[in-house]
Amino acid sequence: MDLILLCVFLPLVTVARGQYGDYYYGPYNYGDNDEWVNVYRQGFNFQCPHGQVIVAVRSVFSKKEGSDRLWNYACMPAAQSLGEPTECWWEEINRAGTEWYQTCSNNGLVAGFQSQYFPSVLDREWQFYCCRYSRRCPYSCW
Repeated sequence: MDLILLCVFLPLVTVARGQYGDYYYGPYNYGDNDEWVNVYRQGFNFQCPHGQVIVAVRSVFSKKEGSDRLWNYACMPAAQSLGEPTECWWEEINRAGTEWYQTCSNNGLVAGFQSQYFPSVLDREWQFYCCRYSRRCPYSCW
């Protein structure tokens, strides 16, 4: 019986282990000394260097600090297949205290954020900085 179980589960474990490797992404460089881009209850503006896009977001929540978060972002160069950035812009601001869902218009890629904290609603308003690349397809792409 043990031999049968081994013959059944060993191939499954091998396949699962191989797939796990496909989804591992190494640690990101969040900048000098792993510092946060903001302090609690303060506004901030973060933009990746030209030609780079946001690839990771990290935050820490504190109820004691006005139900706010510290934020940090990691940037990496956009894939060479996308070409160079042709235009960058700030999207519309979402208002603090409201639900929101945000994507970059015009098939842009996120290259930065700015945010302001509002203590009256214990929330932030956000604005995305987006860039369009020369070889990005001109309509809804996946």
